[in-house]
Amino acid sequence: MKKFVLCLGLAIFCLSCMIGCRKSSALTEVTLNEVAHSIFYAPQYVAIEKGYFKEEGIDLTLETGFGADKTMTAVISGDADIGFMGPEATIYQYQEGNQDYAVNFAQLTQRAGNFLISRKKIKDFSWDQIKRKDVIGGRKGDCHCFM
Repeated sequence: MKKFVLCLGLAIFCLSCMIGCRKSSALTEVTLNEVAHSIFYAPQYVAIEKGYFKEEGIDLTLETGFGADKTMTAVISGDADIGFMGPEATIYQYQEGNQDYAVNFAQLTQRAGNFLISRKKIKDFSWDQIKRKDVIGGRKGDCHCFM
């Protein structure tokens, strides 16, 4: 009889532990602010459409900041939990003395989604052709480099 009570107690204990392991039905709300709506984030858009975030317990709200400065402002102000942007926005905040600067924690894309364009067609382009020329970024805050 002692073995039966011990086995029953052990079974009840194991079942109660398994009940505690089930997924919660409540979703965690997360606001993600992306710097731009881009084909480079296609896997994210597919995951949203397929419901993968909800399967993992995340109620994701996606917003587009239209610039790293606006995305960083959303993160620092608490309007966004996560911001997809380049690391330069964090460096700017740090250099300005912001004590609550953002922390970069992931690499989203393997390669930058930047393009070099010209006003005229250049046949057989090589990088040597832009040495000592101005390269101007596409929006305020982008790189203005002298190569």
